Amino acid sequence: MNRKSLSQIIVALFIVIGCAELQAQRITNKLTIVPQTKTGAFPLVEKGIVPSILTDKADAEVVSIVANAVASDIGLISGVMPQVVNKRTNEEYLIIAGTIGKSAVIDDLIKSGKLDVSSVKNKWESYTITTINTPVAGVKQALVVAGSDRRGTAYGLFEISKQAGVSPWVWWADVKPTPRKSLYVLQGTLVQKEPSVKYRGIFINDEDWGLNPWAAKNMDTDIKDIGPKTYAKVFELLLRLKANLIWPAMHDSTKAFWYYKQNPVVADKYAIVMGSTHCDMMLRSNTFEWQHNFENEYGRKPGEYRYDTNKSEVCKYWEDRVNEAKNYEAMYTVGMRGVRDGEITGPETKEGKIALVENVIGDQRNIFKKYFGSTTNALQIFCPYKEVLGLYTAGLKVPDDVTLVWTDDNYGYIRQLSNTAEQKRSGSSGIYYHLSYLGGPHDYTWLSSNSPSLIAYEMTKAYQFGADKFWVVNVGDIKPAELETQFFLDMAWDAKKWTPENATQYVQSWAAVTFGTAFAVEIAAIKNQYYQLAQIGKPEHMGMLQFDHESKTKRLAAYANLIEKVNTVKSRVPKLLQDAFFQLIEYPVKGAALMTQKFFYAQMSLEVAETNKKLALDYSQKTKNALEQIISLTHHYNKEIENGKWDGIITYAPRNLETYAMPKIANPEILSDSLRNPAAFDKRYIEKVITTIEAAKSPNVVSLSASDFKNKQDIPSDKIITVDGLGLNGKSISRYPFTGKSFKNEEYTQAPYVEYKVNLKAGEYQLSLKSLPTKTINKERNLNMVLVINQQAPKFVDADTSKKDKHWTMSVVRGYFEKILPFKVEKKGETTIRIYLQDTGLALSQIDIDKL
Repeated sequence: MNRKSLSQIIVALFIVIGCAELQAQRITNKLTIVPQTKTGAFPLVEKGIVPSILTDKADAEVVSIVANAVASDIGLISGVMPQVVNKRTNEEYLIIAGTIGKSAVIDDLIKSGKLDVSSVKNKWESYTITTINTPVAGVKQALVVAGSDRRGTAYGLFEISKQAGVSPWVWWADVKPTPRKSLYVLQGTLVQKEPSVKYRGIFINDEDWGLNPWAAKNMDTDIKDIGPKTYAKVFELLLRLKANLIWPAMHDSTKAFWYYKQNPVVADKYAIVMGSTHCDMMLRSNTFEWQHNFENEYGRKPGEYRYDTNKSEVCKYWEDRVNEAKNYEAMYTVGMRGVRDGEITGPETKEGKIALVENVIGDQRNIFKKYFGSTTNALQIFCPYKEVLGLYTAGLKVPDDVTLVWTDDNYGYIRQLSNTAEQKRSGSSGIYYHLSYLGGPHDYTWLSSNSPSLIAYEMTKAYQFGADKFWVVNVGDIKPAELETQFFLDMAWDAKKWTPENATQYVQSWAAVTFGTAFAVEIAAIKNQYYQLAQIGKPEHMGMLQFDHESKTKRLAAYANLIEKVNTVKSRVPKLLQDAFFQLIEYPVKGAALMTQKFFYAQMSLEVAETNKKLALDYSQKTKNALEQIISLTHHYNKEIENGKWDGIITYAPRNLETYAMPKIANPEILSDSLRNPAAFDKRYIEKVITTIEAAKSPNVVSLSASDFKNKQDIPSDKIITVDGLGLNGKSISRYPFTGKSFKNEEYTQAPYVEYKVNLKAGEYQLSLKSLPTKTINKERNLNMVLVINQQAPKFVDADTSKKDKHWTMSVVRGYFEKILPFKVEKKGETTIRIYLQDTGLALSQIDIDKL
């Protein structure tokens, strides 16, 4: 090779390397929108001019719908509304959005080599966003959104809104964006790959006292119900949150989703997958459609909703819905329970019930074969909720392609996950989770207080055990569960971004986006303390829990401090965001604080009624003031913010449960008639459950946070981590990842352990181990730990709360499972406490020592 040839090769290599470096700089894999221009940036807003959004008429309708929503978002920011067009305009700059294979302009860009979609083509709900110079003749630069499918395009478009500063809660919580005179999209390419979980959505439930009356009064005023206008807003929210699935409202107060013929039409326009709950099989809503509307639909009264004696009528009822839904994107719940949320009617034995449900599933799949050509062509889930889990674990067979949807215990602790064999199922598995619940031992449908740390702990566990097909969360009325709903869906979108190790940081990240970085740290501190106090006792459970005097004093002080912090931040939040701050921060925090004051001061008034009448009167007055403030805050929410936009969305007394009324006080004569005589309890769903449960109290010797260990021994497969925001004191320890080995009792010395050192006098003691009320992950595992004190004989502890008994009731209400073990110290001095964690999924929070 001569010198000239070698020089040419070297030059060529430098050119290739240089081009590669330029390309690497261009492909940033993020979308960055800034208020100041930079070289090559795309002007999203500049000097009162905004680019039009070009879509294709042949594309899915959701693309046009979302393009118009994004145009509205840009209008909110800039004061100028972009046009949404189907034909090119004479503009230098243009936003082009379309679905690969459905948009002619997107396909032309691909063919010309100007748009690379190789990373997203034929993928599920993926998209790429990039800037392209001279994409077509006459256009200087375009911001291009190309989706792999219709939802991918919609998500890509809403990503522009998000990065421009528009919150997903812009309408649902009035989070108004900061006005901007200029915004620029920096050069680069974002490639969004497939989501972690395929189907992600919400369940609107217990809507009788919030969403239903609000929708009837403000949205679907023609039908006085939750209907297509309301659902259009719900579906837009789901797309903004990158969700794709709805379990619609189904309580007595609401007519069935499919009763209003425009509901499924609107769902399809927004590309939302329609499903139905654990008790409403085959897209039916039994409470309305079987109990109340059957005669209207079929011209006769129904027989019993019972498969062994009324098979033909029940089958016809199901088949008619499949026929109606066959051209929509839908997911069918298979199996059978009672007409409402109860056990299947029929055989009395477990074996008989199993045989009947298996027969039901077989017949349901024959319906699918008739309408879809195969039993496997319809999306199907089986949800072993409540009593159905007992049937499944006893041997009920579910076809391999059907998705198993595991559930929590209604309080945020998952009951069971897939074992080794189940993880190989072609239908995979999913989760039905709760942020709100109506039922025993007590409802929590007023506020939302399941923390991101708890959600991350349970849902990461689920994901690591193969639950990647389906996640749905019970959000009640949507409000006031905005933050928690978004966290759940953010995890479903990217399950590896937020984990138990960093979940407590989510609130700060969310607050920075929602209210601005200037308030993020303070808001995160407020919300995280709010979650911590709720772990010890939810606001709705204050009437059940009995706290000792020291705990009451500390809790009242903590809430007083929170209220002060809320007021401080509120005084600085811009007027533009005041209503949003009230909805998302002020109302839930102050509501929880006032509920605590109401019960504690009432109890304190009775305690001193005979010994200090003046103090008793003061406590009685404070109780009354607390309830009146709750009523006032709720009135402000419904009637005053946003000019009454949310009238009816919030009640401080769902079902008029006793816990929301005025408690007994020493001086009832100070009460008005309305406070003295609360509204009658709503008995439509379950009877009242009144239980008194002792809350956590301070030990008389020492209390240790489980995270305050002196020594730790990990193992190669996993490690012991500290989970912030979890447990009684805000920190718990747990093994991670959750897939680590389960150690048998005879192997316990091989398990990872933590060690504590305390100075004790000689004597007899009892040690209390307090852990989260989690469940054994599956039947291949346990939930055990081993306590060894001063190298004495090991004490084996089973921390499982799977059985729904009095121990479970106590544990979920007070926020911890407790195991008390006696021990003896022979000699004064340092005592060594070693705890082996035999199993994953066990979160140890606190270790208390009392003198016997």
